[in-house]
Amino acid sequence: MFEGHAWMVWLGVALVLVAIETLTVDFTFLMLAGGAAGAAVAAAFGAPPAVQAVVAALVAVALLAVVRPWLRSRFQASSPTQLMGTAAHVGRSAVALDRVTPEGGQVKLAGETWSARTLGDSIEPGEEVVVDSIDGATAIVSRAHLVGG
Repeated sequence: MFEGHAWMVWLGVALVLVAIETLTVDFTFLMLAGGAAGAAVAAAFGAPPAVQAVVAALVAVALLAVVRPWLRSRFQASSPTQLMGTAAHVGRSAVALDRVTPEGGQVKLAGETWSARTLGDSIEPGEEVVVDSIDGATAIVSRAHLVGG
């Protein structure tokens, strides 16, 4: 049926696998597409269907065993963990809007007014503070320490 055009079938299979890879982004289907591309090359050189299938399997297994782990480690190492929500504010600096005591107060944090409290000393308005943690909707802050001062 596909006599002389088997390479196009394999190329179509490879393209479908690449399209599936764009949805999964796990590099598995990309490696299988590489196997299909290898079979397309074998078919283009006139290899019989059994040889094409063996080439597809060998290339896909080799890519899955060697290239996929390397790719995954490269992409995971290059994308830092992104903190979201209130956890992203821990360690940020803020400015006390009014007196912040263990009972309460307010700070300007990331352009927003937050309820705040300290675990010890009082902090005067205008002083820079550091967010130590978030308790519900309240920032637990401490006085920012100046480096070299």
